[in-house]
Amino acid sequence: MALSIDRGQAEVLTPAQIVASRAVMGLDTQLVRDGTYFVVEDHGVPVGCGGWSRRATLYGGDHSTDLRNPALLDPAKDAARIRAMYTHPDHVRRGIGRMILDACEQAARAAGFSAVELMGTAGGVPLYAASGYAPLERADTHVEGVVVPLTRMRKRL
Repeated sequence: MALSIDRGQAEVLTPAQIVASRAVMGLDTQLVRDGTYFVVEDHGVPVGCGGWSRRATLYGGDHSTDLRNPALLDPAKDAARIRAMYTHPDHVRRGIGRMILDACEQAARAAGFSAVELMGTAGGVPLYAASGYAPLERADTHVEGVVVPLTRMRKRL
């Protein structure tokens, strides 16, 4: 995850934005506890990860407690969340992110959800757009005076 944040965002964020993004990005262990987190390995080495959630939290890692909302979503009216997507920078553009998205979408659909939402980083938005996600709003966050660009996106399943 650290390499994905640091190196994977280097083409689209300034060094200050990369440092600031660490405050809101990272693993949400609730996804692991819920059994909704996936890891892709290459010969036993993790090269990508990501998950989906039936909880209201849209983005953020364990350390970003102000973003947490463990309330369960209602599949009849709410969109499931796609969360904590990371690909090792040495393994990008090999279909790993799309593989994880597909697994998340299939699992959310099986749980009764008809839509999914996510908060896309500047580096992730192109993948999400190519995978059928439409932007809903810019939702930049501010960390100690530094703007981290984020885009809320949605897809019907």
